[in-house]
Amino acid sequence: MAPRQSKTAPKALPGRTLVVDNGAYTIKAGYASQTPNPDQDCHIIPNCIARSRDKRIYVGAQLEECRDFGEMAFRRPVEKGYLVNWEAEKEIWEQAFFDQNAKLKCDPHETNLLLTEAPSAPQSLQSNCDQIIFEEFEFASYYRCMGPPLNAYNNISIDSSTNNPTSSPQPSKLPTECLLIDTGYSHTTVTPIHNGHAMHPALRRLDIGGKLLTNYLKELISIRHFGLMDEPYIVNEIKEKVCFVSTDFARDLDRVWKHRRPDTAPNPLVLDYVLPDYDARQEGYVRPRDASMAGGAGAGGGEGGGGGGAEANEDVFSLGNERFVVPELLFTPSDIGMKQAGLPEMVMQSLEALPETLRPGMMANMVVVGGNAKIPGFMERLESELRSMIPAENLLNLTRPSDPVKATWLGGAKMAGDQDRMKGLLVSRDDYLEKGHSWVSRHFNATYRLG
Repeated sequence: MAPRQSKTAPKALPGRTLVVDNGAYTIKAGYASQTPNPDQDCHIIPNCIARSRDKRIYVGAQLEECRDFGEMAFRRPVEKGYLVNWEAEKEIWEQAFFDQNAKLKCDPHETNLLLTEAPSAPQSLQSNCDQIIFEEFEFASYYRCMGPPLNAYNNISIDSSTNNPTSSPQPSKLPTECLLIDTGYSHTTVTPIHNGHAMHPALRRLDIGGKLLTNYLKELISIRHFGLMDEPYIVNEIKEKVCFVSTDFARDLDRVWKHRRPDTAPNPLVLDYVLPDYDARQEGYVRPRDASMAGGAGAGGGEGGGGGGAEANEDVFSLGNERFVVPELLFTPSDIGMKQAGLPEMVMQSLEALPETLRPGMMANMVVVGGNAKIPGFMERLESELRSMIPAENLLNLTRPSDPVKATWLGGAKMAGDQDRMKGLLVSRDDYLEKGHSWVSRHFNATYRLG
């Protein structure tokens, strides 16, 4: 009879952790440390595979090499906030993390991985993700978690002397209550967090994000000015440069309509946008309204005359109410027939689903992250509407990190920098191969409490 072999000691976890906030529009990735610097440590990688009109393919960060975004077609692995196309995602990750010249090049056998996911992800997608991480990429260990609770590690608070958001450098203690509003590319979610734990019964989702806003702007411009339905990149640039959230929608709408006549005084709400031609102009730009343009509302192609310094070869049109009608959808989805509450009402629905004793703390610590939080006027409008809904005796503090796009990654990097905490969260590849994906799923569900 052969002698019984002693059990081998468990392998020590690698000392390096790659934190990946796998967003629908961009991937925020970098290595964890105790004091991560988002400007230096966090890399933003386009989460797409793009094809230009000359049939050249760009994968992920290769998009930075492109000089002609006309008629660019995009294939994105994330739809409605969930990672559904791992074939495309693997190509992007291979280029971003495993290519010889990758800025974040890593050996997966010597690296831990912290990967974020959207709230309420389907279990089948979670299991598929776990399988890819361990069987395809073969990371040494891995932790999959919801993105919003990671923001608790940023300790964002209000500086009472300046009324500005501040962030403590060390995540020494998680806030007891926090209401996290994440408005990104695919959707907008409201996640109440208590002691680092997402309270799922009160979680709310609005199916409006940056993608829908861009598509709506494409339709408006294509109907009124130029056919830009095949130009998602250009229209997204236009959205980021000219759109704002109106604090008085009816007033601004009236101001635009009253100043449509050429003989009226210049209206600061109406701007001209000059499209790129990817020859003399690699990027479109905004300029003051040229009242000499034909049609008053924005003709293009230089046919509006040469007034105001317009050049004959310019494709230019005017943008008026489009500037604030598009982001208004975040507050009134019914404008396009969506049967969902606007963001302020959704926040109140989330609060009302919580125990009454938790509501004051949530109201006093609301944090907004995501790319849409950078739209001018967004924070002011949201705060104004919430103040009108919240009882007068309750304190309302609404804050935004200095970089709302990288905020979730920064929270994850701070958490991953605490190696003692990560030991209880990470699952090793050996455990996955021995116990299977069902055990891994139960482990991650049990460790969603991060505090």
